[in-house]
Amino acid sequence: MQPAVMTPTPAHAASRGDRPNEGHGRRLTAAFEALEAFPALAESRDRVLSLVRQERSSNSKVVSAIESDVALVTTVLRMANGLASKQKGKIGGIPEAVALITPEGVEHLASRAKVFDFFESTPGWDCAPERFRLHAVATQAAADRLARELDYSQRDELLTAALLHDIGKLVLLHAYPAYPDQIHGEARTPEARIHRERRELGVDHALVGGVLARRWGLPNTLATAIERHHSDDAEGQAAMVRLADMLAHYGHSESVDRNALLAAARALEMTPAGLRELMYNLPYAGNGKRHVDPCPLSPRELDVLKKLALGKVYKQIAHDLELSTSTVRTHLHNTYAKLGASDRAQAVLIATDRGWL
Repeated sequence: MQPAVMTPTPAHAASRGDRPNEGHGRRLTAAFEALEAFPALAESRDRVLSLVRQERSSNSKVVSAIESDVALVTTVLRMANGLASKQKGKIGGIPEAVALITPEGVEHLASRAKVFDFFESTPGWDCAPERFRLHAVATQAAADRLARELDYSQRDELLTAALLHDIGKLVLLHAYPAYPDQIHGEARTPEARIHRERRELGVDHALVGGVLARRWGLPNTLATAIERHHSDDAEGQAAMVRLADMLAHYGHSESVDRNALLAAARALEMTPAGLRELMYNLPYAGNGKRHVDPCPLSPRELDVLKKLALGKVYKQIAHDLELSTSTVRTHLHNTYAKLGASDRAQAVLIATDRGWL
């Protein structure tokens, strides 16, 4: 279904370089087709190939390399959703997609990917892929921090939605020569810019991005998050992407509407104090590592290890979990063996580094 759009005035058409009889629908369709060949960053592609060709490569490293690149994410997700059965449902997270495709399949896709090199000319794209990637990755990092703060369960799909949230901008960039500079004009905040898009084009990048995600066969929940990430009444995943997008702009010292930022936090039941703490800590949020290797510990072993990480002794852990001291000791003995740890400190360190604590 094509998005409903306004017919531009002759003045607008001239300023944007429109051809007289070329309508919005045709332009957007051509732009959708152009996005089929959106290039991956050469470094991202090379890292993925290097990892999948290693004899003992960590699945989490492969996932991290793919998740750093918009083109690789969309290619892998489209392939996975083409292979997924109707019973399985749509796939929105890269860990699940990689598991379905297999490393060999990922290698095949990556080896065929068109690439963009910042230091070389890429016909049709200029520097758009790198500019787009930088904000996408920043939004993804903010969304990851939010997911951990709010204990959000659908983290994998959220990170995909955050990376792809502005995919509609690439469509508009390809469809309209004056986008974004002349269309956005003097607008500085995300809210002001999307208002200008609606006024000048009759559509906005969020709506167009949702249409593209559905066109690619991605999950409806993912498409909806992309489509509604600028909506004042956004909920759930869309609300998290909305706040993450604002935080990414803030982190790059760009203008953000303070009232809109507070409203986005309230939609997620985050207090102003919680938002301030998040904004303060975001620059120090970590190195962006992605840990998706399955935890070998049983739920009870993990519970015991979490208590141990808090500095509690066997008797305290036994009391908290309503276990005997000998049972706690047995759980920790099994935990050390599974992790290859020699003592409690090493066990906590290993589990923390792999994202299990």
